[in-house]
Amino acid sequence: MVENNVSPPLLKVTDLNVSFSQKSEGIFGKSQPVKAVNSVSFSIERGETFGIVGESGSGKSTTALAIMQLVQAESGSILFDGQELCGLSAQALTKIRKDFQFIFQDPYSSLNPRTRIGAIVREPMDVMNLHSPQDRDEKARELLAKVGLRPDQFNLFPHQFSGGQRQRVGIARALASGPKLVLCDEPVSALDVAIQAQVLNLLRTLQTELKLTYLFISHDLGVVQYMCDRIAVMYMGRIVEVGDRISLFKSPKHPYTKSLLAAVPSMKMMGRKGRTVRAAPDAPKDAGGTTGCHYAAQCPFVHEACRSVVPRMRPTSSDGHMVACHLDD
Repeated sequence: MVENNVSPPLLKVTDLNVSFSQKSEGIFGKSQPVKAVNSVSFSIERGETFGIVGESGSGKSTTALAIMQLVQAESGSILFDGQELCGLSAQALTKIRKDFQFIFQDPYSSLNPRTRIGAIVREPMDVMNLHSPQDRDEKARELLAKVGLRPDQFNLFPHQFSGGQRQRVGIARALASGPKLVLCDEPVSALDVAIQAQVLNLLRTLQTELKLTYLFISHDLGVVQYMCDRIAVMYMGRIVEVGDRISLFKSPKHPYTKSLLAAVPSMKMMGRKGRTVRAAPDAPKDAGGTTGCHYAAQCPFVHEACRSVVPRMRPTSSDGHMVACHLDD
């Protein structure tokens, strides 16, 4: 739930760019820069759950890693709680890192199998020197209870837990430093559907109880619709549409967003004869380069400007819904 106040956003990302080197095919292939995140801008209000949805390779996880300062931004600004993160020294970053934490996608590889659960949860407190050494174990036990685990499981190892329980441990670890912002990178995609619902409900409960702000990364439109207040749709490194949950699903504006929604079976239509679900088209390898709209090669409404001019993000209504598309521009 978004707080109704006039305070500045907790996170403001402006013109973020991230590039990686990728070797071209062949034995003598040369490394070429690939822009994973291309001029991405958005803001997240305090208490809000802001979602970024897109296919694999769209740049959504790289955006989250850049915010966490786990990958270096080529250019742009990341303003967190009034402080610029880009270019921040390691010492200054250590002081502020307790205020934003990460929940990883894979509950199996993200936990050290040789470390007891209690030590995993208290690790952020040890690294950041939070609380007294005597209080850290007690705080870790409290966090285990808060995420639905038993305090007496403190000394068990990760292999003694199910996938859903391990993800709860990961959530407890992320909360150990008392963060303001939690970045959730596909936090339920590795779990069974029934367990997904339990973890999502837990995240919502914790948000209300602890007044958390979430950046929620997912490829699953149903999960994003359930969790998020506002949603950004990302394609080939660019954000193509941003809107609140209701308007985005009820009245999508960008052709790519429409294709994503068309690929999701409606719960009302499941089981009915004659239901045809069109899959979202795969992104072409040469999608747009650095000029024009990256979706031009796939778009059924493409015209000349789409191939040569990058569409600007523009409002489509007074409720903050925005789209980057030449259609009806």
